[in-house]
Amino acid sequence: MAMIEPIVPSRLPAGIDTPAVVIDLDIVERNARRLGDALSARGIALRPHAKTHKSVALARIQLEAGARGLTVGNLGEAEVFAAAGLDDLFIAYPVWAEGPKAARLRALHDLDALRLIVGFDSISGAERLAAAVAGSRRPLAVMLELDPGNGRTGAPADRAGEIAGAARDLGLDVRGVFTHGGHAYRPGGAEPAGADEVATLTQGAAALASVDIEPVVISAGSTPTQLTAAVAPVNEMRAGTYLIGDRQQWAIEAVPGDGVAIAVATTVVSAAVDGQVVLDAGAKTLTKDVASYLTGHGLLPAYPDAVLERVSDYHGVVRIPPGTPSPHVGEVLAVIPNHVCPVIDLRDSFIATRDGEIVGIWPVDARGRSG
Repeated sequence: MAMIEPIVPSRLPAGIDTPAVVIDLDIVERNARRLGDALSARGIALRPHAKTHKSVALARIQLEAGARGLTVGNLGEAEVFAAAGLDDLFIAYPVWAEGPKAARLRALHDLDALRLIVGFDSISGAERLAAAVAGSRRPLAVMLELDPGNGRTGAPADRAGEIAGAARDLGLDVRGVFTHGGHAYRPGGAEPAGADEVATLTQGAAALASVDIEPVVISAGSTPTQLTAAVAPVNEMRAGTYLIGDRQQWAIEAVPGDGVAIAVATTVVSAAVDGQVVLDAGAKTLTKDVASYLTGHGLLPAYPDAVLERVSDYHGVVRIPPGTPSPHVGEVLAVIPNHVCPVIDLRDSFIATRDGEIVGIWPVDARGRSG
């Protein structure tokens, strides 16, 4: 596999107080245009998942590049983006609207300026949604989630008509069906998982039509299946990680080498043991997320033979194979994290750069909004 191309130590701005997350806006904008243009050519709308970055500023870049709205993962993210004036949001999650969540959902639904759609995958879930908005002057728009083989949330496609019909009878506005091809997150997974999404959505859309519900939106979603599932009858794609990239998406070839916009800037703080150096980026920066097809907790582009083999809270322990170059104490390195989404959610802000120069410290606006 080719050496990773994006942010490398020579492009990290000088004087960074490490550890820090650095995001290259030139790459972000290129990624936003690349997928937006590819989907536009197929007549498919892009509704990117903002849980990857949780940033109002990065969401605006996606919208300016042609995205038609945003996908979010929960009510908390929806509240943050709605408060910032982003007015077309899909909560792609089976929200269980009871207690405080019912009141929060109702408050969002009652915003005149907000076009809100909410996911569900069961009749009981639809009942809770309907109760939360009872007496509202307009119906709540909802989308039925179907499981394409991911084994997480989502109803079986053969029950789509039954569940959608019940939701309609409860007074909900059933807009269509959606899937998440999360089982594509492995080498070689994009083609079969994309085919699973398309087959599941085709069956689900037909089931809605059979009970006189027009499936206006037929939505697939994951970065690995961003193109493999982007075929008829799918008319919307909800990729998220494509905007910034990470090591695992690069490793499974879901993003190109020039599509990884993120690096964690970290300083070598110790070399007390031969063949080992220690970084100031540990689990509270890089997380402990390691996919089965990866070795180590991140990639060091400047030292590709090194293995970031252990992390504790504030220590990243790097093994240096014999006969290979080793960084020195005090050296600032770039680490490409394995999984961008939890890494960004650990930070209050990130360093935004262009051509290796800092252009701002941008907030992670929805940081910690996990429910």
